[in-house]
Amino acid sequence: MKILALESSCDETSAAIVEDGRRILSCKILSQIEMHKRFGGVVPEIASRAHTEAVSTLTRGALEEAKLNVEDVDAIAVTYRPGLVGALLVGVNFAKALAYASGKPLIAVNHIRGHVASNYLCHPDLKPPFLALVISGGHTSLMMVNSYTGYETVGITRDDAAGEAFDKIARVMGIGYPGGAEMDALAKAGNKKAIPFPRAVVKDAPYDFSYSGLKTAAVNYLHTASQKGEEINRADVAASFTAAVCDTIENRLSHAISDFNPPALVLAGGVSANSHIRETVKKLADSKNIPLYLPQLSLCGDNGAMIASQGYYEILSGNTSDITLNANPVNDKFVN
Repeated sequence: MKILALESSCDETSAAIVEDGRRILSCKILSQIEMHKRFGGVVPEIASRAHTEAVSTLTRGALEEAKLNVEDVDAIAVTYRPGLVGALLVGVNFAKALAYASGKPLIAVNHIRGHVASNYLCHPDLKPPFLALVISGGHTSLMMVNSYTGYETVGITRDDAAGEAFDKIARVMGIGYPGGAEMDALAKAGNKKAIPFPRAVVKDAPYDFSYSGLKTAAVNYLHTASQKGEEINRADVAASFTAAVCDTIENRLSHAISDFNPPALVLAGGVSANSHIRETVKKLADSKNIPLYLPQLSLCGDNGAMIASQGYYEILSGNTSDITLNANPVNDKFVN
């Protein structure tokens, strides 16, 4: 079964075709990073306009790369939640029109599920159940994946996502947007014990995350040093900040592995490309003697292939939508 999928939840427009949920036939991605750099973050209106300009061309390109016509695909999948509502609407409306015109089934895919599915494209042997952690610019979610379409969220961020926190500190340090890759590189050159940044714990919620306090502590540290005229060691800030993020991830995962005893552990999302986080999670998995699955770096960020992969499992479960499908910007604990 061949699924054509569209992804437009934030600042990447992507169209892809995946066969049987596992084999990528094509994947076209257009990043908007250069458009948003001067603003220090994603501007929703600009993102929506750019998606509108790109979605048709990318879809045509994905079909051409796969040497297929629309008639040759079995269904149309699209990210419908969560994300920037204007950006989501571009993909949803284009997918609805394409499905209606071609007479193909329409599949609504949750972006978080899509990130988890990126691992299906990299690991042919991976199948539920497993424990999954999705960390990205807008989301930090810890879930028990009981089946391909059966998700139980056990932990979620109460405020800021890990990726958003990384980007904020990078901007304050003058690194610019996006700051993830440079923060990763800087942290390798710094002393992770140089600055005692806090590790937040959510009362009565051992699997939940909170990065607002950590972000505020780092911003205050940088502003105070600047006001005093003190030289800031950016590598030490990056290393100490990264260590705090890694420690909270290790803590939550350790609790969840002990309590749920999952047969495998899956990491996904844009921030899963961070080398320090990957190393931390790998060490934890080794210590717990649990198999760890990581997406290849090219599939960590937003892409249509992951949406097509999850779309395949959604349609197998009978989860299709009609022309009334709408975008929903909200992420909730049910990951539906």
